Amino acid sequence: MAVLGSASRLIQFARSSVHLSVRRHSTAAALAHTATPETQENRKPKTGILMLNMGGPEKLEDVHDFLLRLFLDTDLMKLPVQNKLGPFIAKRRTPKIQEQYSKIGGGSPIKRWTSMQGEGMVKLLDEMSPDTAPHKFYIGFRYVNPLTEDAIEEMEKDGVERAVAFTQYPQYSCSTTGSSLNAIYRYYSNREEKPKMRWSVIDRWPTHPLLVECFAEHVSNELQKFPAEKRDDVVILFSAHSLPLAVVNRGDPYPQEVGATVQRVMERLGHCNPYRLVWQSRVGPMPWLGPQTDEVIKGLCERGKKNILLVPIAFTSDHIETLHELDIEYSQVLGEECGVENIRRAESLNGNPLFMKALADLVQTHQSHLWKDQGVLRQPEPVVESVLGDGRT
Repeated sequence: MAVLGSASRLIQFARSSVHLSVRRHSTAAALAHTATPETQENRKPKTGILMLNMGGPEKLEDVHDFLLRLFLDTDLMKLPVQNKLGPFIAKRRTPKIQEQYSKIGGGSPIKRWTSMQGEGMVKLLDEMSPDTAPHKFYIGFRYVNPLTEDAIEEMEKDGVERAVAFTQYPQYSCSTTGSSLNAIYRYYSNREEKPKMRWSVIDRWPTHPLLVECFAEHVSNELQKFPAEKRDDVVILFSAHSLPLAVVNRGDPYPQEVGATVQRVMERLGHCNPYRLVWQSRVGPMPWLGPQTDEVIKGLCERGKKNILLVPIAFTSDHIETLHELDIEYSQVLGEECGVENIRRAESLNGNPLFMKALADLVQTHQSHLWKDQGVLRQPEPVVESVLGDGRT
């Protein structure tokens, strides 16, 4: 019953918003044109869009602090004596994770890609929605700089009137989007002053038409790179970050929303190939949502299905799960062990202009409904660990 009560508060929070249900190695040229928040015009923004994500360490020396914040986040995971066990795990795992990042260029490119996407989004929004312009994007990461709390402080100082908390996870989970929304709630609950900005939330968008179009385009492009005589036999593995079954069993909608994205993409592709939804990045001995991506690759090869296309369906930008886990651990090491004929990975959405249009369309549609009805959120509410009620949050 306590969960139901908390969930009702969350639903009230969510109803103040409107919910709309690639190249794997970035080139130096693309990143040279990457925008940063500092390149935005020096003018008072009317609308601030806070782009929420986990983030990733830009340098090897950032890895420990990234892991420390991650293992101390009780929204993401619950550990016994977490304030002691979390730092211990972070310290022990740091050398291994640093080694992985060293193999993909020494750090995560997610901030660079998010900056590029944000810049493209606000330029489109200024044209599409002059009534809510000027628009400015802010990056709010959970575990590395710029942290969510610092981004909110910057928005308040900039005098933003309307703030949109915009998750960059298309599919909702209490452990990802929920954790970021809780960070916003805690920022204000720990201060005596109420928000100066009017807040609203875009907390999921798994079946947005332009998102589906982007994924379908990248899958189709990669399929064309398989030998023509093998193309129809390629098995598409849509891979998403797994969740502990304890999280799934308490009502988290993430598996269903990932499945909805896969369904729409395959419909857009005309169900051109056999496909599976698989899950990656399991950690520790506890039961996780499956089947696991590596186990499915092994099973397919054992049955003679040795042409495989990996699609990161829950990630919109390249980071360690795509660049190391999919590209190196699975495509190179495991692929060689299993004797695959061809294994490729679809490009992440990264700098795709259509993806930036998707982001702008989401914000514009959100605002056109929200501000017309003046359904604004003045005091953020906490996100709870269970997702009930109307299933929107």
